Amino acid sequence: MKISLLLVDDHAVVRVGLRMLLESEPDIEIVGEADSASEALNQVARSLPDVVLMDIGLPDLSGIDATREIKRLSPETAVIALTIHEDEEYFFKMLEAGASGYVPKRAAPEELLTAIRAAAQGEVYLYPSLAKLLVKDFLHQGIAVRDEGTLDGLTAREQEILTLLADGASNSEIADSLSISPKTVARHRENIMRKLNLHSRSELVKYAIRKGIIEP
Repeated sequence: MKISLLLVDDHAVVRVGLRMLLESEPDIEIVGEADSASEALNQVARSLPDVVLMDIGLPDLSGIDATREIKRLSPETAVIALTIHEDEEYFFKMLEAGASGYVPKRAAPEELLTAIRAAAQGEVYLYPSLAKLLVKDFLHQGIAVRDEGTLDGLTAREQEILTLLADGASNSEIADSLSISPKTVARHRENIMRKLNLHSRSELVKYAIRKGIIEP
């Protein structure tokens, strides 16, 4: 099944270049383009794409706010920031808004394709140099200190799934590993996020590092 994808960038030449790159991929189908946040929201409401490639600098609303609205409209739609901005401010704000990936426009085409396919599988992709910012932030805040206490009321099964999620596994991979259905994994995942009051994959990873479940 093809990955349905929406391109959002206010520069037509960028969208043309992305279309030329992505249309040659047999597993990706471009279902629309938008040059503003309002148009992006309209198209998401109509087509519910699997992935949105989102520029941050849009003329009517920032890509950060647009991402937040997209996740409200269609929680299953993954948003990847594709931007010239590589500083911490934009990076962390996009993750907090619910983005599943962050790729600079200078990245190689293969990096973008990897991000799209990862996001479509429910995973998170961060460009390597930017992923280091995330680790640096954890260490700076002292979050990497191990805490061997209880995991806030999670069941043994939920702890298993939390570990696999934080390690980057998709729902289908976790289902195969634990011999349960993907729907069961999704239900456990919802319970984990609710119990821990987490709202994004990046918050879940931070929690896992703080508790010593995974290493930064």
